[in-house]
Amino acid sequence: MERKITIAIDGPAAAGKSTVAKLVAKALNITYIDTGAMYRAFTWYALEKNVDCKDEKSCLKLIDEIHIELRPNNIVLCNNHDVTKEIRQPRVSSQVSYIASYKDVRLFLVDQQRKMAEKHSVVMDGRDIGTYVLPNADVKIFQIASVETRAVRRYDENISKGIQCTLEEIENDVRSRDYIDSHRDFAPLKAAGDSVLLDTSYLTIEESVDKVLQIIEKKTGVKPNE
Repeated sequence: MERKITIAIDGPAAAGKSTVAKLVAKALNITYIDTGAMYRAFTWYALEKNVDCKDEKSCLKLIDEIHIELRPNNIVLCNNHDVTKEIRQPRVSSQVSYIASYKDVRLFLVDQQRKMAEKHSVVMDGRDIGTYVLPNADVKIFQIASVETRAVRRYDENISKGIQCTLEEIENDVRSRDYIDSHRDFAPLKAAGDSVLLDTSYLTIEESVDKVLQIIEKKTGVKPNE
C-alpha cells in the first residue's frame, strides 16, 4: 500500500475492537496499535510496585521509570519484560480504567501513539482515538455491543486463555469500566462527530471485519491486499 492511511476504532470495553482491528490491519497489511495494551502494561507495573491504582499522585510518579513497547505478533513489553499474558488477567482489567483516566498518563502514552501513526499506516483502537489521539484520522469507527454480549465475549476469551473468572464478575467489570471511561475528565469515551457507528451485538467477527473494511474502502478507496 503506497498511500498512508490512519484508521481509528473506538468503543467501550470488550466491544471486540482489538480483535477486529488486528484482522483489519492484517487484511490491509498495515500496522496495528493496541493502545489498550499500553494502559494495561502501565497498570500491571503499578500493581507490581504495590501502588494503589486509585491513587493518581503515586501512579504519576511511575511515568519516568516505565518503558512500554509493542512488538510484532501482539507482544507487549514493559521494561523489557514480556507482559503479554499478564496484562489480560482480571486484576489488571479491574484497575486499568483508573490508570487510563489520569491526564498525565494519557499524555505520556498518547505522545508515543501519535509518533507511531506518523511513521506508518495504522489501525489504532481505544477509547479516544478519533476524538483526541488521531482527530484527523482518515476513517473513524465507533464500535459498540450490548453489555451482555460484551460480557459473554470477554468471559469466553478469558476461559479460553485459562483465566479463571465468572460471567457475573465480567459483566460487573464491564459496567464499571463503561462508567469510569465515559465520565473521566480528560478525553472521555465518546463517539467522534464524524465517526461511523457499528453495532456488532449480532455480528460474527468475520462479519464485523467485513463491515469495517467496507467502510474503509468507501471512505478511502483502499481495499484489502492492495
